[in-house]
Amino acid sequence: MQKETNLTLKRMDWFAYIVSAVVVLLVIVMRMPEKNNFGMDFSWLPPFYSTLNAIVAVCLLIALYFVKQRDIAKHKAFILLSLGLSVLFLFCYVVYHFTTPETKYCGVGSIRYVYFFFLITHIILAGGILPFILITFNRGILMEIGKHKRLARWVFPLWLYVAITGPIVYLMLKPCYQ
Repeated sequence: MQKETNLTLKRMDWFAYIVSAVVVLLVIVMRMPEKNNFGMDFSWLPPFYSTLNAIVAVCLLIALYFVKQRDIAKHKAFILLSLGLSVLFLFCYVVYHFTTPETKYCGVGSIRYVYFFFLITHIILAGGILPFILITFNRGILMEIGKHKRLARWVFPLWLYVAITGPIVYLMLKPCYQ
């Protein structure tokens, strides 16, 4: 039985690594200057996917509340909801950035430093945290509670930071959209 669990875990972890690598490649490719919007207006996506990110942050906090209450079923439900909303966010984000020219930040003065601090830390953590989110999820699903807790203690706050700073970056960039 333990051997089957270990094999399942290895497969799930490899899936996490592959998904993470694909996401990083998509982000690199969407930085290319050539955009094709296929005759559609995707300007509505940034407020939508930023709202999704904000909802993810709320769901993560609710999941934390339920795990502290030892209500594992509700904790799991809100983590699954957070993951599902994050997948929808990522899909919308990729569609928007594959089809729409990049918006440059238009703020002036010291607020630029604040914006770029949030932007840079958000991008680095968003890119780096994904495999750890998935691996932490894998440990929880397979009821490896000790490993899940050890990972979640540092993965959770980083995921929450990414979920909160995404909407902050959007709100700071919002006046710059044309």
